[in-house]
Amino acid sequence: MGTKVCSADDVTPAAAKRVVVDGVAIAVVKDSAGTIHAIGDTCTHGDISLAEGFVEDDTLECWAHGSKFELTTGKPLTLPAYEPVPVFTVTVVDGDVYVDTTASPAGVAQ
Repeated sequence: MGTKVCSADDVTPAAAKRVVVDGVAIAVVKDSAGTIHAIGDTCTHGDISLAEGFVEDDTLECWAHGSKFELTTGKPLTLPAYEPVPVFTVTVVDGDVYVDTTASPAGVAQ
């Protein structure tokens, strides 16, 4: 199931939350549909925390240079980033958010 990182109430659609699990920095994000996602927190273009960026629909935009990453796949949708960020499996149980850094959602390559 993974490691408990926060309460589901701690994640809002307006902002990502940065957590660290097993030494891995992760941005926990709630998309506009209310689904919670976990992606690598470091932009692949520069050493910038994505959790400080902007959440829009199902993307997280890096505040420094504007690269947008898909929350479901980690793929960059805009330049300058061209490498994807990792995507991690999220489980919500009894209002708590768990992130598994050893598994990725079905169909998503890390």
